[in-house]
Amino acid sequence: MNTVYQKVVECYDSIKEQIPFTPKVALVLGSGLGNYADTMDVRAEISYSDIKNFPVSTVPGHEGKFIFGYVKDVPVVCMKGRVHYYEGYPVTDVVLPTRLMKMMGAEILFLTNASGGINPSLGAGSFMLITDHISCFAPNPLIGANIDELGCRFPDMSKIYDENLQEVIKAAAVENQIPLQEGIYVQLTGPSFESPAEIKMLRTLGADAVGMSTVVEAIAANHMGMKICGISCVANLAAGMTDQPLTHDEVQAAANQAAPLFRKLITEAIGRF
Repeated sequence: MNTVYQKVVECYDSIKEQIPFTPKVALVLGSGLGNYADTMDVRAEISYSDIKNFPVSTVPGHEGKFIFGYVKDVPVVCMKGRVHYYEGYPVTDVVLPTRLMKMMGAEILFLTNASGGINPSLGAGSFMLITDHISCFAPNPLIGANIDELGCRFPDMSKIYDENLQEVIKAAAVENQIPLQEGIYVQLTGPSFESPAEIKMLRTLGADAVGMSTVVEAIAANHMGMKICGISCVANLAAGMTDQPLTHDEVQAAANQAAPLFRKLITEAIGRF
């Protein structure tokens, strides 16, 4: 058995008796959304540290546990804290949680994150529906021997973010009067914020928002045939677009301020899935 796949299986075997139901939606909570579980009908929690050989999140604001519960009668498993490539884990460990949630039975992957706005129309607190992505410097999680149990060697990436799910999210935003823009998200490795020259390069490439997560998870989920959607909460304008230096505290504060509206949008969207 492929060693990467074997690790996913071992993680699943170590917790399968604690999983209360088969989730339909796998939700990854980005910065500022850690308390989303307070809005759920929670049935179980599993700490990452209790899962055999599971990577543990080390970033402030990312607590590190799976939460199982219902969002408007939809069974959901959510990640309260994700693992990032910049924490020193191999990219296969970064996407291990995504693969594990698919093994639990999840059909939809709902990705969220906090990002920097490259498009000038995306100010702090804006919500951006991810319509496509660019991977820049982050290694592809499918490099190495293909895991045939999960998907094919050369998966198509034409429509990574499911168009039907996008329509559902847009309808939820309109009906709840939540401003929602659309755009392309780019992932860099971090942990340093981007330089003004890098932001200029990314703007030329067509990116609207930039962050340090999400794309590798979407690639792994697409490989497995999951339906994917994503929303980015723009926490600040990217480097070089203002005179202010960038800090993680600023990102966390902006994400926290936008969190109530973000939580409402996610809840209303999942309820329609």
